[in-house]
Amino acid sequence: MLALISGQGALPKLIAKACTKRPFIAALENFLPNDLVPDLVFRLETLGTFLTDIKKLGITEVCFAGAIRRPVIDVNLIDGATKEISDQLLAAIQTGDDGALSIVIKIFEKFGFKVVGLDQIIPNCFPKPAVLTERVPNIINENDAKRADAIVSKLSPLDIGQGCVISGNHVLAIEAFGGTEWMLKSINSRPHFWPSGGILFKTMKIDQDRRVDIPAIGPDTVSQVKTSGLNGIVLQQGKVVILNVEHVIKKANELDLFIWVRETRD
Repeated sequence: MLALISGQGALPKLIAKACTKRPFIAALENFLPNDLVPDLVFRLETLGTFLTDIKKLGITEVCFAGAIRRPVIDVNLIDGATKEISDQLLAAIQTGDDGALSIVIKIFEKFGFKVVGLDQIIPNCFPKPAVLTERVPNIINENDAKRADAIVSKLSPLDIGQGCVISGNHVLAIEAFGGTEWMLKSINSRPHFWPSGGILFKTMKIDQDRRVDIPAIGPDTVSQVKTSGLNGIVLQQGKVVILNVEHVIKKANELDLFIWVRETRD
């Protein structure tokens, strides 16, 4: 039996709808999924109890989906079942995204759960290489995509972000702690002497564990890209999910933006 460990956003509902049998829905307190009612809400301070309880329900597999911010762990609320993993939890809060998720996966596996990725549940969840919109990228956009790909590749070993904004070969912003939305807001009022236009580039980090933290874009991303004055969005093939894909394409066409699913680097 599958448990969906949900964070915020539309992705958990997309996964739940794709399952032939409704999964058990669990959510971290204060990070509830959109339009999906959890069967159980838990805190990190009682993670050990939570894992023991869902194991008793017959849960054997878990899938992580949705966005969370790093919660503050109140050591005074850590229960007995969680004390033996408390050092690992505290370490996870202090490290980078990949490091934190690696620790979380090990904790779940220690309790006997198999962690499965989104693409194991929805095999065709990634769009194929193509320009999905009426507008197509020009040669400048294509060169910016190459530059962006190289930048994210170099930053991956440092566990920094899954994207960046490039215009005319210049780096306008790099995704970091604040995520994609914060990055795009940071260039909403770019100085007049900065290059205009540009692309949002999204991909996974090099050697990222595909079972967790798969990047996604949705209708809100398209609106944010337009507000930021960019020309379009470049997604690396097999590395980014599009939520509500028909709506996303329709909105991009209305806003005269392109969406290009670019072939993956070797």
